[in-house]
Amino acid sequence: MSCAKDDNVAVISTKFGDMVVEFYPEVAPMHVESFQVLAEEGYFDGTTFHRVIPGFVIQGGDPNSKDNDRMNDGTGGRAGKYFGIGREDDPDSWLIPGEFNDSLHVKGTLSMARTRDPNSASSQFFICHGPVPSLDKQYTVFGQVIEGLDIIDNIVNVNRPKKENPMYQGPDGDNPYEKVEMSVKIMKRSEALAD
Repeated sequence: MSCAKDDNVAVISTKFGDMVVEFYPEVAPMHVESFQVLAEEGYFDGTTFHRVIPGFVIQGGDPNSKDNDRMNDGTGGRAGKYFGIGREDDPDSWLIPGEFNDSLHVKGTLSMARTRDPNSASSQFFICHGPVPSLDKQYTVFGQVIEGLDIIDNIVNVNRPKKENPMYQGPDGDNPYEKVEMSVKIMKRSEALAD
């Protein structure tokens, strides 16, 4: 595997600060391309981290999280372009085929959420809060947080229904009460890491 790094990084900005993420196009080219296309479109701006679980992940990227209906968060999204799954003339149906690889799920890993179908990734992604070996080779790793790991700690510890009441059974149990919104910009590595 080459160690060549993509010259572009993503800067994921939140009220807690920024996370800088490098990409792994050599092992997950379609996932990297889809994420970058959506970020350039502004697709992620105003979406939230709607699922936060300490020791596990912070998950976001669902356009449904922009509204005030907490119950539909985690059900939306689409790929950034047509990768052969879905109907080519209906962007809302576009999905990304699995690109499982040997990259491990460790703290700061950027990986793709999906349904039980391995070829069902859309716009929803997650960032690991700690090592999650059970996800290795089951989900597509396509990047890593290289600056701002402490931001993950801040996001994962916000108040949510299950934090207040571990017995809570609602679908929004891991969804923060106060929205943790994001904006995502694609930048040159040298610019993002300059300051």
